[in-house]
Amino acid sequence: MTLAAFLTFAALQIAIVVSPGPSFVVTLQSSMRGSFRTGLGVALGLGLGSLVWASMALSGLALLFELAPALLTFLKLIGAAFLIWIGIQLWRNAGTPLPTEEAAPQRSFTSAVRLGLTTQLANPKAAIYFGAVFVGLMPAEVSPGLAALVLATIFVIEAGWYIIVARFFSLSAMQTLYRKAKTGLERAFGIVIGSFGIRIALD
Repeated sequence: MTLAAFLTFAALQIAIVVSPGPSFVVTLQSSMRGSFRTGLGVALGLGLGSLVWASMALSGLALLFELAPALLTFLKLIGAAFLIWIGIQLWRNAGTPLPTEEAAPQRSFTSAVRLGLTTQLANPKAAIYFGAVFVGLMPAEVSPGLAALVLATIFVIEAGWYIIVARFFSLSAMQTLYRKAKTGLERAFGIVIGSFGIRIALD
């Protein structure tokens, strides 16, 4: 893989990651509702999820989808259902007042990582990207060293971006804003995430 090809891959990866989607909304909502530690866990989980998809792609994910197209359809429907479920939960709980900061229960770090990981694994767009676009950027023969470099790059870009998002939206000013506008914000988040799920299911 030439340096130019690697930089093209890295640039595309950055563009994919920073474009708003379910991962962005989940990180934003988790950070504003919880803390930077919560958002950090979600960000790391998202990074791990991308590692799983990329590893599967390097192991022949595209070929698997070609041999069993129904599997991709199944993954799309499962992912869509998961996003719609998150959206419904956000809408239903939007009117519930948050406890005071001192008494507010915090999602555990492990739970936050699990949320990020599940969100990424349930995102069929990730499956499509890594199963089609990503494998098209990789050479026919990928050495262990190149594979390690590519996977490390994916994790750093994915987790790094969402750590930045988590840091910004966990600031005290943003926390205060969230408490004041909780109902409207969470219903908006619910609509956005649910819409992603519906659109994926109908594609």
